[in-house]
Amino acid sequence: MYQLYGRAGWGSALVEAQLAAYRLPFEMIELGDLFRSAEARAALVGHNPITQVPTLLLPDGQVMTESAAITLHLAEVTGSALFVPPAGDPTRPRFLRWLVFLVANIYPTFTYGDDPGRFVAVEAARERFQADVGAYAKRLWRVMEAEAGAPWWLGARFSALDLYVAVMTHWAMGPRVPGQRPRDWFGAECPKLHAIALAADARPELAGVLARNFARA
Repeated sequence: MYQLYGRAGWGSALVEAQLAAYRLPFEMIELGDLFRSAEARAALVGHNPITQVPTLLLPDGQVMTESAAITLHLAEVTGSALFVPPAGDPTRPRFLRWLVFLVANIYPTFTYGDDPGRFVAVEAARERFQADVGAYAKRLWRVMEAEAGAPWWLGARFSALDLYVAVMTHWAMGPRVPGQRPRDWFGAECPKLHAIALAADARPELAGVLARNFARA
């Protein structure tokens, strides 16, 4: 059985959704807020020294981190092409390029922007730092928007890119504004990504996990 360390609404939703869609047996180990809870970090540090989610324990006891690596691994072990175009598929190079773009460029903006106090020692500078990181995230999302197809990011083919869009469009960019939701910005500024997110929300194999993780979004 797989064991997934995670927290509702965080990056672990990406892996939880795949495990559920593949119908792989797994146990969800819910953690507290890793930014603020020493207890939550202590529960994870033995498996992941930088205490980030998702952290996945494989059935043989090996530990996997990094959502893109987990995505590729699960596709291999299941032999499924649901989330990852197989070798030889003409969409695979484009898929791999933009999967890495998401995790190497856009994902870190949330790592740095969600809790700027971890990286900026001067309290007075944190709000500006968070705003600048959020602005950079929006610039990167516009790059994704310009490249996106329809109805899915790769065009006719659904992939993990669409799952990433569905999950990550729930995350705030820059300082949070009461009453404003991140997806409102996507609806106005990145309509193709917004449509992809809504379509992914409705897919039967994803709907339950996404609803659980983002019930208040």
